[in-house]
Formats: sequence, C-alpha cells, structure tokens
Amino acid sequence: MIDFHLSPQLQKDCFVLGMLGDSQLLLLNNALVPWFILVPHTDVTELFELDDEMRFGLVRDTDDLASFIKPAFGCDKINVASIGNVVSQLHVHVVGRHPNDFFWPDVVWGREEREEYSDEAVREITASLLANLNGQFVLSEQ
Repeated sequence: MIDFHLSPQLQKDCFVLGMLGDSQLLLLNNALVPWFILVPHTDVTELFELDDEMRFGLVRDTDDLASFIKPAFGCDKINVASIGNVVSQLHVHVVGRHPNDFFWPDVVWGREEREEYSDEAVREITASLLANLNGQFVLSEQ
C-alpha cells in the first residue's frame, strides 16, 4: 500500500466526500455542473500504468458514478476524462452535462466561471451517494 496524499490543488478546489472503490471521491466546488473526480490510491500518473485489477476497478467505479450522476442531476451526457496537465496526480473527471447547463455545448475544462456549493447542497449530494451507490461509497473520515 502506498502512502497516499491528495494533491494540494485538488484539496483546494474540491470537497473530499469519501471513497468509491479504491479511489477517493471528490466534488469540484462548482455548482454550475455536477463535476466529480475519482483519485485512485496509486503513485502512477497515467491510466495505462495501472495494473489490470486497479484499472478495471477504476473503470467500474467510473461507470457506477456516471450511472448515479445521470439520473440524480437530470443529465443527458456524461463527460469522462483524465487530463492531468495542471495536476499530475492520476485523477478522472466525471462530469454530468445537459443542454441547459451553464457551459453547454462548450467544454468545462479551464473555465473560470464558478458558483460555490452551499454546505447543505454538499450534504444532500453526499446523502444521495450513500443511498444510491449500494454500499460502494464510504464517507470520508474528515
């Protein structure tokens, strides 16, 4: 097991919600779109560097998260990406999109527009994850 530390940039930009599979589940603090980030507990920086078990687990967790986001937020499309130009720590963005969202049809990456989540909204999203991910999501100890 590695000594896992979350990137300072991700800590600054996100709420740490808990664990989904072998990944830390984050919520980007921008309520303009439902934007979650999975951060696998690994020291590799690229998807292709993951061993098969961890890679397949990350795909499963991404699918489970996307399956939650689509109905929970009324999304028509789910964007999934691992970019890493600003934060090299391996992480996967899972973003719900619909034609009425603030950024549609443009990409969400690199935009400065933001609307912070209220504490209540974060609690509601966390409760919904707990209720809908059938024990796969575990709250953060923070």
